[in-house]
Formats: sequence, structure tokens, C-alpha cells
Amino acid sequence: MRKLVYNIVFVTFCVLISGCSKDPVPVNQAPSVVNAIFPENNQLCISNVITFNWTNAIDPEDEDIEYEIIVARDRGLTNVIENRTQAATQLGVTLEKGEAYYWQITAIDENDNRGESTPVFAFFTKGESVVNYAPFAAELVSPANNGAVSSGSINLSWNGNDVDANDTLTYELFFGEGGNLSLIDDDLSTTNFSVDVTSGRSYSWRVNVKDQHGAKSIGQIWEFTAN
Repeated sequence: MRKLVYNIVFVTFCVLISGCSKDPVPVNQAPSVVNAIFPENNQLCISNVITFNWTNAIDPEDEDIEYEIIVARDRGLTNVIENRTQAATQLGVTLEKGEAYYWQITAIDENDNRGESTPVFAFFTKGESVVNYAPFAAELVSPANNGAVSSGSINLSWNGNDVDANDTLTYELFFGEGGNLSLIDDDLSTTNFSVDVTSGRSYSWRVNVKDQHGAKSIGQIWEFTAN
């Protein structure tokens, strides 16, 4: 009887060990990030008929890939004028002349796994007899939008760009707790500004970009919390 019990325990143990030793089911991985080719970031396009072009993504499981292209009038990609998902790595779109646009590409595999999106790229379409172009909307550097920072003194940082290479850019900075923005400075020449934040509170800020000719681009609102 003791031998029978021993055999049963031994067989049960072997079954459990065998079940635990199985290799885990591999997790399907997302495709690689693509590289935007045209239009390049901060480019002035001589035509308003734009053929967007980007590289192929690579999928670790060699699955079929499609590409989501978003074209918008704002850097936050909320005012969308084109949102297309397709297998080809180029797309022709006719846009308005003399306007700033922003675009982004994301690779998606057949299991709907989304790769990392490209950065948001900005470009202008050349206008009829345009002497001066408005600057591009400010580009966020830090802190990350909807991110968290340590309390105390932090540095708000952004980038400003203009297709008119000789233009001088200045910045209007708005900052406040929650959604209550107040003008901090309307003539900043630098692309960073130090502010004090308190633990447990949420903050928002916005940067408008101006050139010396009076052209202005209104920035999007960025938010963060202090730990």
C-alpha cells in the first residue's frame, strides 16, 4: 500500500513539473517605428499637392503591416484634416496654400499592435506672393505632457521654428494651476522658463510663438502634475 501511495505521489509530481516547465506563449510584438522621408520637419513645400513618403516598418513576426497617417492643422493633431490607414508607404494629399500642417505615422500589424509613432513633423505649403510666414506652433521639450514632476523649481522648455530663416522669434508664456492660465511674459527671447510647483497640484501651460513682423502661432495647452 505504501508503495502504491509513493507511486501516485511521484507521478503527480512529475505531471506538475512537466506542466510548469512548458515554455511561455510568446507575446506578439509591435512593428518598428518608421522614418518620415517627405515632407521633412520644418520644411517649406513649393507645392500644396503633397506626396507624403515614409520607410517600411519591420514586424518581428513578419506579419502584414499597415500605416496610419494623420495630417492636422495643429501640433497636437486634434484639428485633423486627413486620417488614413493603408498598406502603401506614400499618400498624396492636396492641401491649402500658405498654411502650416503637422503629420505623424504609426505602423500597425495584423493583430492591431501599434508601433511607436514618429515625432510630429511640421511643414508649410508655399502661398501665392507670401512675403512672411507665421512661425510653427511651439514644440514641447519638457516636462512631458500629462506627466509628473518633482515639487519645487522646474524648467519649462520648448522649441520654436520658422521657415523664414532670418526671422527673430519671441514667445508668450502662459502658466497656471489647473486650467487657469495667466500670462507670465509676452516677450521671452529664450525657450525655457523656471517656475515653482507644489506637490499634489496640477498645472497647465502654453507658449505662443511670434516673429518680428507680428505673425503669431497659438500653442496647444500642455499639462503636468507635481509629486
